[in-house]
Amino acid sequence: MRKSLTMLCLAATLALAGCSYRPLYGSSAGEPGVGASLAAISIPEPEDRVSQLVRNELLSSMQAGRGNEKYTLTLTTEVANNDIIANRQPAVTRQSLQITVNYELMDKSTGAVVNRGTTFARASYDVIRQPFADLQAQTDATQRAAREASADIRTRLAAYFAKQQNNA
Repeated sequence: MRKSLTMLCLAATLALAGCSYRPLYGSSAGEPGVGASLAAISIPEPEDRVSQLVRNELLSSMQAGRGNEKYTLTLTTEVANNDIIANRQPAVTRQSLQITVNYELMDKSTGAVVNRGTTFARASYDVIRQPFADLQAQTDATQRAAREASADIRTRLAAYFAKQQNNA
């Protein structure tokens, strides 16, 4: 029984070694990989704070804007704040903050939009009628939602570049 299990594991390992699996962020000597493509993206300075948070997360996670910039990523954000629970007796409400981000990736050499999409992220927080605590809770929720939205954009862009490299 133990010997057949070992043989089965060995056969599965050999079968997987022959497939064309490649890590998303992996690179090789002949091919710089998705990481180099993500680093070749410039992101213009936005006008509002939420877009700035998303941009900062993207710059940090993609190592973007450090070198030969071949692409420009434009971001448009919308913020909505809604009551989830409004319980007036203990004077505590629960708010839900939603950030919606529309993005477009443009090839600088051709001026064509090569990838676009929309993503959103939600984060909730308590409003306890203490001005500083309420402001801090809202700020933290905004930062969490911006981090989540930027992670989704980075993953979508990485998948786009991986597909382009596989087709080349």
